[in-house]
Amino acid sequence: MTVPAFSSVPKARPGDRVAVLSPAFAAPAVSEAVHDQAMRRLTEVTGLVPVEFPTTRQLGASAEARAADLTAAFGDPAIKAVLATIGGNDQITVIPHVDASVLAANPKPFLGYSDNTNLHNLLWSLGVPSYYGGSTQVHLGPGPHLDEVHRVSLRTALLDGGVVELHDPGESQDVGLPWTDSRALSEFGQREQTEPWSWAGPDAVVEGSTWGGCLEVIDQIAMAGRMPPPEALAGAILLLETSEELPSADEVKRWVRALGERGVLEAVAGVLVARPPVSELSSPAPGDEERARLRAAQRDAVIEQVARYNPDTVVCVGVPFGHTRPQWIVPHGGVVRLNALSHTVTADFT
Repeated sequence: MTVPAFSSVPKARPGDRVAVLSPAFAAPAVSEAVHDQAMRRLTEVTGLVPVEFPTTRQLGASAEARAADLTAAFGDPAIKAVLATIGGNDQITVIPHVDASVLAANPKPFLGYSDNTNLHNLLWSLGVPSYYGGSTQVHLGPGPHLDEVHRVSLRTALLDGGVVELHDPGESQDVGLPWTDSRALSEFGQREQTEPWSWAGPDAVVEGSTWGGCLEVIDQIAMAGRMPPPEALAGAILLLETSEELPSADEVKRWVRALGERGVLEAVAGVLVARPPVSELSSPAPGDEERARLRAAQRDAVIEQVARYNPDTVVCVGVPFGHTRPQWIVPHGGVVRLNALSHTVTADFT
C-alpha cells in the first residue's frame, strides 16, 4: 500500500444539510436535552441544518444498522458533511458493514474522535481526508456556550477552510457534568490552568499528512489487521491521544513501543500528542499535583519511546485535541506543520 492520494473534500455552505450520526454509542438517547441544545447551537454557529438518521438516538442499534446510516449519509448528495454524536467502544464491528465504495465516491467532511478512529482509518485508506475531533454531545451541547477554539475549528473544518495556528486556550477540563444533571446545559465541568506544550527531538520544521487517533482504538485496529503499513506513513505526522478510560503511563509506553516495533515511528516525521485526561466522571478527581504528575508521566513515556526508535522525529505534547475540552479539531489526512524552532503548530483545513 502506498500513501493514498487524498481527494478534494468540498466545504458546506450555510443552509446545507449535515448528517448527525451515532456510529458507535447513541449518546443522545441518554440525554435528549443536551443533544437538542447541541443541534440548535450547530445551526447558530454554522448556519447548517442537522439531519438525524434512524440510529442517531437508538441505543443498542446493530452494527449493520449503524453502517447503513453511515453509507446512506455519505451517499446522499444533499448531505454535505457527517458529524458523530460521540465515540464508544464497538465501532470496529461497524466498519466491515460500511460500503467503502460509496464513501470513496462521495468524499465529504467527517468529524469525530475516540472510537471514531476506526472510521477515520477507513476514510484515510480510501484517500478521503477527515477531521479528528468534534462531538455534538460533548463539545456542542453541554455548558453555557461553545469554547472559542472549538467554534473556530468547527467552522474552519465545515465551512471556511484555510490554515490555522493552534494555540493553548489556557484552561482545560477532563469531564463535564453528567448529562442527566440539568446543570449540564448551563455549566462547565471542573477547569484548571494548562501547562506549556512540551517539545522534543531536533530543532526543525516538519509537516506532513496526519494519521492516528486514540491509542486504545489503534490497538484494536492493529489486531484486526487494518493498520496501514509503515511505508504508507512515510513523512506523516502521527496523532496520538488517550481516552477517559485513563490508561497508565506504562500502558501508553507499551502501545507506543509497539508502534516503534511495527516501524511506524521510524517512518513518520513528527508526532503530535494530545493533553490526556487524568480524571473521570465516576470518581473524585485526583489533586492538582497528582493530575500534573500523571500527565507528565504519560508525556515522558511517549517522548522516551519516540526517541528510542527515531531521534530525528519532532514531538509536541499537550495540544488540546481528543478527549479534552476546550478541544481543537485537527485534520486527519490533511497537513499539519510542527515548528520546533518557533514552538508552533499549524493545521491546514483546506
